Amino acid sequence: MSDTTHGGVAVSAPSPDDGLTAAELAAKYGLSVSGARPGLVEYVRQLWGRRHFILAFSQAKLTAQYSQARLGQLWQVATPLLNAFVYYMIFGLILKAGRGMTTGTYIPFLVTGVFVFTFTQNSAMAGVRAISGNLGLVRALHFPRASLPVSFALQQLQQLLFSMVVLFVVAVGFGNYPSLSWLLIVPILALQFCFNTGLALILARLGAKTPDLAQLMPFILRTWMYASGVMFSIHTMLVGRPAWVVHALQVNPAAVYMDLMRFALIEDYVAENLPPHVWAVALSWAVVVLAGGFVYFWRAEERYGRG
Repeated sequence: MSDTTHGGVAVSAPSPDDGLTAAELAAKYGLSVSGARPGLVEYVRQLWGRRHFILAFSQAKLTAQYSQARLGQLWQVATPLLNAFVYYMIFGLILKAGRGMTTGTYIPFLVTGVFVFTFTQNSAMAGVRAISGNLGLVRALHFPRASLPVSFALQQLQQLLFSMVVLFVVAVGFGNYPSLSWLLIVPILALQFCFNTGLALILARLGAKTPDLAQLMPFILRTWMYASGVMFSIHTMLVGRPAWVVHALQVNPAAVYMDLMRFALIEDYVAENLPPHVWAVALSWAVVVLAGGFVYFWRAEERYGRG
């Protein structure tokens, strides 16, 4: 742009950019929106580049979780064990929910269900607060926001692995000794972790938009727990009910991963207690929820922490 004089008055020469829209100007000079969402492949690459941060953040959160409690990290084990004890008193002794099972089978059955469901429950609760509970970090630093829900799901996996020692002791204490079926624990936990991570990603986006969802989640999760057979065998308790009801409850993801873990650990929990094609169902839940949750979260990447 240059100035000329006309009758003693300075007149600006027309600019070649006059009349261009903001989008056209950005395209012309190679400008991009600050914080714009990268492509999906690039986003995955960025997320992989933050893997050390994700691991360190999850470990720090795990260490700090019970730092103010006198028993410290022991609460990671004590909390699900106390829940299992309460459920045993109410459902095992009073309501006889373990019908068809001996006490030696029902107690490992119940403890396994509580530990495995707690893994999914805590991942969901951590996911729904992943963005809304870390707005300072989200607004101050530039990083793939998926790092947060993935990190929280990894934190819950580490907590479960710590608790598994007690689960093994309970299983052995009631006559379920290590066997080849215990090797199934590795793929079961891998599939459940994938499912939990996808669930955390979905809830993180929903929670970022609707913070009140965190107040509603405990009621949703409690209903899910009661419908998933944590305290009773769906296969046994629903005998005589419509087949579609039994099948729907058995193939819900929480029930699938619990039943697979029970099948791996408990000798008396045989294949007849599992729904048909259980491994295909477990794999499908893991892949669909992880992939769908990741894409769903990524599509709102540029909106997290704003507004």
